[in-house]
Amino acid sequence: MTVQEPPGAAVAYRPTPPPAWTPRTDPAPLLPDPEPYRVLGTDAAAGADPELLLRLYGELVRGRRYNTQATALTRQGRLAVYPSSTGQEACEVAAALALEERDWLFPSYRDTLAAVARGLDPVQALALLRGDWHTGYDPREHRTAPLCTPLATQLPHAVGLAHAARLKGDDVVALAMVGDGGTSEGDFHEALNFAAVWRAPVVFLVQNNGFAISVPLAKQTAAPSLAHKAVGYGMPGRLVDGNDVVAVHQVLGEAMARARRGGGPTLIEAVTYRIEAHTNADDATRYRAESEVETWRAHDPIKLLERELTERGLLDESGIRAAADAAETMAADLRERMNADPVLDPMDLFAHVYAGQTSQLREQAAQLRAELDAAGEAQ
Repeated sequence: MTVQEPPGAAVAYRPTPPPAWTPRTDPAPLLPDPEPYRVLGTDAAAGADPELLLRLYGELVRGRRYNTQATALTRQGRLAVYPSSTGQEACEVAAALALEERDWLFPSYRDTLAAVARGLDPVQALALLRGDWHTGYDPREHRTAPLCTPLATQLPHAVGLAHAARLKGDDVVALAMVGDGGTSEGDFHEALNFAAVWRAPVVFLVQNNGFAISVPLAKQTAAPSLAHKAVGYGMPGRLVDGNDVVAVHQVLGEAMARARRGGGPTLIEAVTYRIEAHTNADDATRYRAESEVETWRAHDPIKLLERELTERGLLDESGIRAAADAAETMAADLRERMNADPVLDPMDLFAHVYAGQTSQLREQAAQLRAELDAAGEAQ
C-alpha cells in the first residue's frame, strides 16, 4: 500500500484496521486435525456398516485388478499410456461410492478407477488413454466429466457446475479430484477462491501421493499440510488417511452433506502413496528408493480393510476368493474387448468440438471427406 501524507502532516500516515475490525471467518474451525483421520484399527471401526465395508472391499479388489490389467495393456501396445492408481484405490473407490446418482464427478487423468467404480464401462474409461476418441463416454449420461489431462483445469469446471446447480436450486454436489501436483497450479487457487466466495456445493479431494511425477511434496509447498491451505480461502480443511477407505468415505460423506445443505465447499487432503511409477513411461527408481515403496506396501488399503473384516468375522477365505474371482472376470472381459481393434471414423474428429460447427470446422471436415473419398476410389 502506498504511504500517503495528508497536507500539513509531519509524520507519514500508516493506515491500520479500525477498532471494530474482526476476521471475516473464525479460522479455528477451518483448520485440519494435526494427524490424518483414521477409522480402521481404531474404536471407530466398530460402528462402521458391515454392508458398506463389504461393498468397499469388493470394489478395492476389483480396482486393484483393473489397475494391473490396464498396466499390462500398455506393455502389449493396447494402451498408449496408463497412469496407475495402485496404492490409491481407497481414494478412488470412496469418491465414487460417496456420490449420489445426481451428483457430478470431476476426475483427473489418474482417476479412471473412480469413474469405473461409479459405473462407467471400463473400456470406455480407457478410450482417451488409448487415443481412440475424445472422451469415450457421454459425460451427461454418467454425470462424470471427461478425464482431465491438463493439471487442475477440471477444478474451476466443477465450481462452475456446482454454482450453477445452486442458482437453479438443484440438489447437486460436485466432487473434484486432483493430485498434490495440481495444487501448485493457478487453477487450484482460482477454483477454491471462487468456490468459497460463492459457497458453491463442491468438495475438493486432493490425493497426496507424495510426488508430482518426480517432484516431492516438500519442493512444492512449505505449508504444514495441503489441507491447511483451506483456511486461506475460508473453507474447512480435512486431513485423512488416504489408504483407509472407510475414513475417506466418511470424511467425503460429511463434506458432501455439508455442501448439500448450503454449508459451502471443503478441501480434503488424503495422504496416500503412488506405488507404481507416474505412468508406464516413467522410471520412478530415479527419484525414490524401493525401501520407501515397501514401507507403503505395508499400509496397503486392501489389506487394511481385509484385516478389519476378517477380525470381525465378516469375511473368510471363501469371501476373499469370491472377490478375487469377480475381479478376474472383469479383467478378462476388459482384456478381451481391448484386444479387439476398434472401428474408428476419422470424421469423429469434428464431432463434439462445439455445439454447432464453426465455418473453419466445416471447411476442414469437407477437406478430410474429400481426401477420404479420393483414397477410397484409388483402392
